[in-house]
Amino acid sequence: MKTQLLDAVESKSLKKELPHFEVGDTVDVHCRIQEGDKTRTQIFSGTVIARQGRGMNASFTVRRIVGSEGVERKFPLHSPNVLDVRPTRSGKVRRAKLYFLRERAGKAVKLSHRHSEHTVSK
Repeated sequence: MKTQLLDAVESKSLKKELPHFEVGDTVDVHCRIQEGDKTRTQIFSGTVIARQGRGMNASFTVRRIVGSEGVERKFPLHSPNVLDVRPTRSGKVRRAKLYFLRERAGKAVKLSHRHSEHTVSK
């Protein structure tokens, strides 16, 4: 009963259109950044290494390498500050969490490309 009540209240705040992306995909996350009285959009590109939660609590973690240093950001999926999530490349993975990428460097961080069923073969 309590869960149904919470879901009913939360459903008003949930985003209607969410792009489909999975762990291992490379995504561009468009974030709203507030600097003083100005707002701007910043794009954070990287590999999705984890997804967790459900409903309003759903979030995902994106990792990228900047200047030979790993940078991770955790984004709430339904936050109004996350304007858009655009998948650019799908990676072939066999795990739900890709925390093992934290110990890797260089080319070892790259995941093999997953060929989707929707590609047109010639």
